[in-house]
Amino acid sequence: MMGKKFIAVTAALTLTTVGLAGCSKSTSSEGGSGDTIKVGTNLELTGAVAAFGQSQLNGINLAVEEINKAGGINGKKLEVISADNASKKEESTRTATKLITQDKVDVLLGAAISGDTFAAVEVANNKKVPMLTPSATNDSITFDAKKSKLNEYVFRACFIDSFQGKVMADFSAKNLKAKNAVVYIDNSSDYSKGLAKSFTSTFTAGGGKVVAEESYQTKDTDFKAVLTRIKTLNPEVIFVPGYYEEVGKIIKQAREMGIKVPMMGGDGWDAPELAQIAGAENLNNTFISNHYSSEDKDPKVVKFIDNFKSKYNSVPDAMAVLGYDGMYMMADAIKRAGSTDKEKIKDALANTKDFEGVTGKIALDKNHDPVKAAVVLEYKDGKQTFNTKVQP
Repeated sequence: MMGKKFIAVTAALTLTTVGLAGCSKSTSSEGGSGDTIKVGTNLELTGAVAAFGQSQLNGINLAVEEINKAGGINGKKLEVISADNASKKEESTRTATKLITQDKVDVLLGAAISGDTFAAVEVANNKKVPMLTPSATNDSITFDAKKSKLNEYVFRACFIDSFQGKVMADFSAKNLKAKNAVVYIDNSSDYSKGLAKSFTSTFTAGGGKVVAEESYQTKDTDFKAVLTRIKTLNPEVIFVPGYYEEVGKIIKQAREMGIKVPMMGGDGWDAPELAQIAGAENLNNTFISNHYSSEDKDPKVVKFIDNFKSKYNSVPDAMAVLGYDGMYMMADAIKRAGSTDKEKIKDALANTKDFEGVTGKIALDKNHDPVKAAVVLEYKDGKQTFNTKVQP
């Protein structure tokens, strides 16, 4: 879903291993609502992008375990109440409503992807409950430009699509020396359309030409007809800003058809399943924008990765690290608010400055969006490798 430092909410916080299970229930061993701060997670634990939601929940749980072991926040422990939106917009609305009205959570984390997050925005605003999405990148989630309206209770821990689209357009022109491109989008995805818009405007403004824009729908499986048309155009790059399930199939079928040009996307590619679907060798000569690189040698990043691996036996992807950063951002705001008063937490989030996360130093702008760097990663035999880092 495309800097690398982490924050200690108190001086005593240290990285530890973690284990909080959770799906549609409390995942904290600490009982007593009077002694806990309830964190509701509205995530995609099943369905089309289940890998994103589960990875993000792992990162959140890692942060919560650390915070609780260090004494909690303002004398209270964090209690995670996890719910599954099944990767569906309508379920995300229902889940957010349930977490607020029935589970009485103090704050919300999630959803993981833009469409499901949009579905919960109105709920958070109307109920006046602070909501932070770790990874939804569509620009309009926090600020609706068409209405010139700030979503007052909604925040995020990730960069936005207009930035990562620009990053990949500039990379295409400057690093790959591409003068023409095909854009192949998921027409049912807010995320995909937002990225495509940013990529196209930046690429063409720099003198490049988008020779065609093709589209598919979520859950499509056969892309050969469109790929045949794309092949006849001889593009120098193909930009596919989608999610790993369809992207993996597109890459596999493109390579089998002899399309060897660079293919690129955003952070929505970042799931271990991508290499399984596409085939490791087929991913050669592909690039994505992302939020961090697991190859970063910053000691704090290394320590985070080591502790994550020791618990989950896997290298944390961007969703995991954003879940971790998002939980720490929320905890930091609660600590500065000095209470669980939702208005005070909302104001504290809006005033976030110089937050040291694994994905970099974060300051929220007037639209509640982080100003932070992105990295470009290249796949080599199925493995992500660091290519370059881009500052905002």
